[in-house]
Amino acid sequence: MITGPKYKIAKRLGAPIFEKTQTQKFRVKLENAPRAKRGKTKSSYGLQLIEKQKARFTYGITAKQFGRYIKEVIDSKTVHGPEELYKKLETRLDNVVFRMGLASTRRFARQLVSHGHILLNGKKNTIPSAEIFVGDAITVREGSQKTNAFKEAIERSKTHTIQNWLTFDIEKMSGKVTKLPTLAGQDVLFDLGQVIEFSKR
Repeated sequence: MITGPKYKIAKRLGAPIFEKTQTQKFRVKLENAPRAKRGKTKSSYGLQLIEKQKARFTYGITAKQFGRYIKEVIDSKTVHGPEELYKKLETRLDNVVFRMGLASTRRFARQLVSHGHILLNGKKNTIPSAEIFVGDAITVREGSQKTNAFKEAIERSKTHTIQNWLTFDIEKMSGKVTKLPTLAGQDVLFDLGQVIEFSKR
């Protein structure tokens, strides 16, 4: 049976926003879930709030952190707001560790960073929200490479697909950011344009 707080949140938002909900069984359950009753259609405010929650829960960050990213984008007055917000979310150190396949979930990636297993440009960095730039190198600390967590990463690398803005050498347990991520063509579960509009209210 599919139960638990994460399943309930994902069901309420109508999207498999957590890694544990990204199974075929849960997707079928979502597709077969009863639609809202007549007269219960959500307002634009309600729909935008849902998009905001989808994005925040996907990356697993606090409302305060997420709000700070949105404020920076709005204050910059860029016409490419959704693109800039996506870059801020994707270039967090914990997300890059996750994208490289070093962790099975973003939550576990945060733990790996916080516990000092990850080096950024050769130096230990224990801040999951640290911003990553083009040319930065992410490496697993030598003393951590033989732990079970990274042995699992080796197995996962056989089927894991690396994003086109990253490179990763599983034998050296080291990767690089070769360019900034772009929103175009990405299969995301949320609408960042709606997120920004909600925050402008």
